[in-house]
Parts: sequence; C-alpha cells; structure tokens
Amino acid sequence: MTAKTLAASASAPAPEPHAVDTRPPAWQLVLFGLQHVLSMAASPITAVFLLAKLLDLAPGMTVQLVGATFFVCGVGTLIQSLGAGPAGARLPFVMVPGGAPVFLFAAIAAQAGLPAATGAVLATSLFYWLALPFFTRALRFFPRIVVGVMLLLVSINLIKIYAGIVVGQPGAPDFARPQALVITLVTVVATVGVARLFRGTLGRLAVLAGLTAGSLFALATGAMHIDGTFDGPLFTHPVWMPFGMPRFDWVATLPLLVFSVVSMAEAAAQTVAVAEACGKRIDFGRDVPRTIRADALASLLGACFGTSLIVTSAENIGVVQTTGVRSRYVTATAGALLLLLALFVPLARIASAIPAPVVGGTALIVFAMIGVMGVRLLAGVDLDARGNQYTLATALLAGLLPILVPNLYRAFPPVLQVLLGNGMAAGTLTAIAVNAAFQAGRRPRGEQAAFQP
Repeated sequence: MTAKTLAASASAPAPEPHAVDTRPPAWQLVLFGLQHVLSMAASPITAVFLLAKLLDLAPGMTVQLVGATFFVCGVGTLIQSLGAGPAGARLPFVMVPGGAPVFLFAAIAAQAGLPAATGAVLATSLFYWLALPFFTRALRFFPRIVVGVMLLLVSINLIKIYAGIVVGQPGAPDFARPQALVITLVTVVATVGVARLFRGTLGRLAVLAGLTAGSLFALATGAMHIDGTFDGPLFTHPVWMPFGMPRFDWVATLPLLVFSVVSMAEAAAQTVAVAEACGKRIDFGRDVPRTIRADALASLLGACFGTSLIVTSAENIGVVQTTGVRSRYVTATAGALLLLLALFVPLARIASAIPAPVVGGTALIVFAMIGVMGVRLLAGVDLDARGNQYTLATALLAGLLPILVPNLYRAFPPVLQVLLGNGMAAGTLTAIAVNAAFQAGRRPRGEQAAFQP
C-alpha cells in the first residue's frame, strides 16, 4: 500500500453508526425513554395486582412487589439494551412480567405454596440456559412465514386483552361505559394527530402525547385521581426472597417449564421484529440466544425478589414501529427510569393512577402496529405456494380458536391447556409443524431458509 493510499484511507470519513447505536441528546433520551416506560407501566402494575388478588396478599406486600417488579424490569432492560457479555440483544428492548407466567405462578403458589412458586421461577430461569443449545439448533424452523403469523397472532391476542381492559367484562355494571370509550378515543386521536401533524422529535413523541392528552382529559372529567400521591413512605426497595427460602416441587413446576419453550419462541420472533423495525441486519443464531439469556437473567433476579418470569415486551416493538425511535440508548434510559420508579414510590403511584382507558387506548395502537409488522413480513412470503397457504391457514385456525372461544380446552390436562389455550403458542407450533411437513426433503431456499431480516 502506497503512502498516497494510506493518506486517503486515513482521511476517509468513519462510517456512520447504525440508528440502533446512535445516542440522541440527553433531553431526547429522557422524553423517548419516558414514552417507553409509560407504554409498558401498566404491565408490571397489573401483574402484581392480579397476583395479589389471586393469592390474597397483604397491601404492604403488594406495594413492595410493585417496586420489585419495576426494579427487575429496569435491570433486564439495561441488560437487553446495553448487553452484558453473552446476554442482551443490544437492541431497543424493554422488559415486562409475562402475562401467562403470572397465572402459572399464582397456580403453583395456590397448589404448593409461595416458596414453591419462587423455586419454580428459579428452576425455569436455569432451564433456559440448559435448553438454549437445543433451541438454537431449531431456529431453522422459524422462517419468515412462521415469524409473521406469530406476530399477527400476538397482535390480535393483545388487542383483545386490552380492549377488555378498556370496556370491562360483559355483565359488569360498568361494562362499555361511554366515558371510558370517549377517553380511549381521545387518547387514540391525540396519538394519531401528533404523528400526522408533526415531524422530527415531536412526531416521534406521538405515543407520549397521546398518553398525556388522555390522562389530562381523564383528570378534567374526574376519571383520574392523583390524591394521596405523596402519602406514606417516599422510598422503597426490593426485598430479597420475600416469600422465604425457595422450595422445589418439580411436578408443580412443569407447566412453567413448558411455557419457557413458548417464551423462547416469542423471544425469537420479537428479536426479528425489533430488528426489522430498526432496519438492522442481525445474526439470527447469535442475537436470538442473547435475547433469551437476558430473559433468563432477568427472571432469575426476579425470582429472588418475588416476581414471576420477566420477558421482552411486545409493547416495546409497537412503540419502536410507531415512533421510529430506534436507539437502544433510549430503552437503556427507560431502564434507568424504571429503577427510579421502583425506588421512588410517588412516581409509581402516579403511573398506577393513569386510567385503564388511557393505557388501553395507547396499547391498542401499539399492538395493532405489531400486527402491521406481521403483515409486512408475510408480504415477503410467496402465498401462491401450496405449502405456505396451508401453513398460514392452519396457523391462523389453531391460533384464533382459543382467542375467539375462551376456555375451549378447559377439559384438557393442564400442560395441554398451557400450549393449546395460548393462541400465540398454538398458532406458532402449528405453523412450525405444517411448514416443516411441506418442506421435508426439500432444499431450503429464499424465504424458506432460516429467517434473516
């Protein structure tokens, strides 16, 4: 290499970092991070209050667990966003307590006691590590059509859940109250309006703007109350092993172990979805295991503080897709804000005071965006191919049945209920099986090869 060539190389500008690795100004980090936090804050609060209701926990324990859950979600978010050795996808991820694991945790606690439930989460967290090498070998069974239909089913399932949060349960006195529907409409219209009218930073804060507008409208109409925000202690901290020393009951643990396989499939799809939303090419065999290892670490820490499994947030994917904010340092800031929420009680009280119609209105847009991503992936699939037609049709059939007909499999054994009664799990497993059957003996090519965004 000549001196002239060396000089030219030295003067060449350094390549621009990918949007995922850029660091916005501090004030943008805080605003965008807050947007992520408010979009997912309902999940930890709802999970803990549901657990408290099912297990009849004392009010003091409930408040303590809310703080512990925010704390663990914050730590997990930092690991996923920034990485810790072989753990963490280094993508804009936020962590939340899984919905199904909360019910499984409560069922184990009711059957064998809270120490056994803690032991089940610990065992499942370790099982992730043991099962990961085998799951990694199975990643070739996740082509574009499988991931696309999985995201579509996740979207439909979550839209149904949060629509129920907005309108309540049929037969209840407050079912489908006009006030709740109007608050939701205000939240949705404000979100879409800001996204339409503004560009740049303001346009990317559409979700936060919708949450703020909905909350202010709810406050003005008497549907939101922030009295007593500073009553009681100002600070709290997670308590180590709040339910006592863990106990291992392997029979009671089995449903949670089965769910962990479903959780790994969800993590694979969400890694692909976030990479797709960010326009970042990933190494499927490297980055998916990184995501799962971070899930395992967060769940292990959560077990020590009394929570169930902590997993990657579907809300987060929708926020990234909706706002176009791709920086992993934004979600790292969200992780730091979650730690602050965990320790400073008034902030958690304000977050919990946001009415369900506001949270639901935001969630409906965010989760619908996940469905858009699923459709986007399926648009790249050759649906004229007979195998793809049957894969998509049977996956939608298996996935939509338990969503549209609740308790369809209530007479089945508990382990089968976990698999078949979860529309996302049933649809994904069906897609994998049918696609593999049609591709058996064929050489993978194009979209049939293991998915690469």
